[in-house]
Amino acid sequence: MHALDAETNLYAPVTPFNTGFMKRGEHSIYFEECGKRDGVAVLFVHGGPGAGCAPTHRRLFDPEKYRAVLLDQRGCGRSEPYASLKQNTTQDLVEDIEALRIQLGIDKFILFGGSWGSTLSLAYGVAYPENCLGFILRGIFLGSEQEINWFLYDMGRFFPEAYERFVSHISQTERSDILSAYYRRLTSPSRSIAMAAANQWAAYENSCATLRAVLRDGGASAYTLALLEAHYFLSDCFMPRDYLLNNLSKIRHLPAYIVQGRYDVICPPFSAKKLADGWGGNAKLKLMDNAGHSAFEASIVPHLLRGLDAIYGQLQTS
Repeated sequence: MHALDAETNLYAPVTPFNTGFMKRGEHSIYFEECGKRDGVAVLFVHGGPGAGCAPTHRRLFDPEKYRAVLLDQRGCGRSEPYASLKQNTTQDLVEDIEALRIQLGIDKFILFGGSWGSTLSLAYGVAYPENCLGFILRGIFLGSEQEINWFLYDMGRFFPEAYERFVSHISQTERSDILSAYYRRLTSPSRSIAMAAANQWAAYENSCATLRAVLRDGGASAYTLALLEAHYFLSDCFMPRDYLLNNLSKIRHLPAYIVQGRYDVICPPFSAKKLADGWGGNAKLKLMDNAGHSAFEASIVPHLLRGLDAIYGQLQTS
């Protein structure tokens, strides 16, 4: 039996039984599979854009039940070319998921995504509802201008120290358009300029991700996280206004478990409430009063796993 670790609420570390690269135009998409080869397929959709997958993410899935598939989206993680913005749109990422599903011979899978991962999971579902079994979603981000502006201008109301550090990297005259100012630096031919901006951007996000405020650094994925987020934000996440909410009818018949930290400042709960209300009776929204944005807040993980097992149980009895 693979029991949950009582301290972390995660399963024991697991080694993938299959890894590889899927060629997609100029991109090579890294993927891995772990758990039960003939188990219920679950696709882990990481956040960012640009964060990539980590070994800890494998531990979210019971290896005796699930065939967990993880991939690093274009331009980040182990996918190549590193930090590439070419042919890197929401539609490209959706088609990568579909191509991987076909390559791995998977009929249907559960989509499991948080933050940007919730956005991309929903975008895939809208495009390919017939290939989805259900959705486990956390820290809902719908890709709207309102949410992007919140991140850039209003999040600092709750984390003023982190915000002061974030905007101090930009001159006073540029602060009316923080996104463009950062994008210019992130795409600078000077590696030092680009990395300095990336570290500031990622540090800001990391410092606001948990319930307890701690000033953090940018982390290992700072460059791809900052660059790809700015790239996507500048293009409204490559989706028309209210695209996901306007197309919920395509996936409303499928079960959705939405787990949201009430004090998630990066992706505030109003988006989760909009999504659950628009979804209707097949969506269950769980607002956690002692959690922020991070997937690994103590109260978030158990409810994600309960939602996943609920869908698993439905599939076994259907």
